[in-house]
Amino acid sequence: MENEIFKALADPSRRTLLDLLHASDGRTLNDLCTPLQMSRFGVMKHLNILEEAGLITTRKVGREKLHYLNAVPIRQIYDRWVSKYAEPWAIELTSLKNELERETTMENKPRHVNRIAIKATPEQIWQALTDPAKTSKFWFNCSIRSDWEIGSPFELWNPQGKKQVEGTILDLNRPHRLTVSWKFLSFPHTAGDSPSRMTWEIDPHAELQGVTLVTVVHDEFEQALNTAAILENGVPIVLSGMKTFLETGATLAGD
Repeated sequence: MENEIFKALADPSRRTLLDLLHASDGRTLNDLCTPLQMSRFGVMKHLNILEEAGLITTRKVGREKLHYLNAVPIRQIYDRWVSKYAEPWAIELTSLKNELERETTMENKPRHVNRIAIKATPEQIWQALTDPAKTSKFWFNCSIRSDWEIGSPFELWNPQGKKQVEGTILDLNRPHRLTVSWKFLSFPHTAGDSPSRMTWEIDPHAELQGVTLVTVVHDEFEQALNTAAILENGVPIVLSGMKTFLETGATLAGD
């Protein structure tokens, strides 16, 4: 996969497409054609390569197909090739991630989308997501607490016994979908934020046996912009950590 990522990033037109999505995410094919002064077919070809490398994701909204920057592969490249060599000088690379995913509706609501492929079954991913002993391996050392019923509380606790996040289970379909409300308790500047929403979509890969696509959507954060900024940085790290833990048994920080 890393070879595909580097190959995708090697072309200046594809880097321009990523820049365009970074500036304004959730764009249609027509939106992306004009700045490049390229045919629809040419832009589609570049977008397909970026999607195959996992650098963008797409979602259908009505008749439109919207394209979003996916932060997770960038974070993985950073973790492997940048952080251990140039952490103090390369922090700005992590800014290449989702800003606002905008629907083509009158409401124009923002949304962040991150996706990763993990060599594990949906059941294994669901267990990792809901088992306190496993979440602590990749979710910033926090363990998760809930009885996993719709309407029940959802919480994250740190090793010192302090609750970091609280929310409610809004929707649940084991092992494929989990939606929770989300409110940080551990950051003073999020105290005034209203609860936002986080959805985990866990689906078998259409072509690769034994591989599951995990998509995390954060939305309804119009009144929680500080929360959104934290999760924009944090979710790619959580997903990268989950992948590393499930595929190797290790953590990003090491054992």
